Amino acid sequence: MASHRIWGNSNIIPVFLDTNAIFTIFEYSLNLESELTRLLGSFNIKIPVAVSQEIEIIRKRGKGKQKKLAKPALQFIKRYPIWDHPDYKNADDALLHEAGKVNAVVFTNDIDLRNRLKEKRIPRIFLRGKHQLVLEK
Repeated sequence: MASHRIWGNSNIIPVFLDTNAIFTIFEYSLNLESELTRLLGSFNIKIPVAVSQEIEIIRKRGKGKQKKLAKPALQFIKRYPIWDHPDYKNADDALLHEAGKVNAVVFTNDIDLRNRLKEKRIPRIFLRGKHQLVLEK
């Protein structure tokens, strides 16, 4: 199925967010929408259900900085569609496989996931220098 039928307008780029990317937004006070507009133009953010679940677990059982960031992160993700991915055991696998299917960009600072995405030639966004997002194709 063509991605424009799944996501709507074919000029709008789907962007999938990883858990650490969401925490990065709050840790460094990033204006995500502004940065994504600068990098991509039109975009549509999607959150995997495993990311939502992971943040909820951190809110309940986490410690330190991540626990503090979990509450605003949960509020933040309510603004965007959360998609289920029953065929995958974790968020990384869902991000990797689904992004390839719909030509999405993945925002993550997880170096292992970034390398897996790079192997599959899936565009990645990551934080550079605490204030700027970078798109790697």
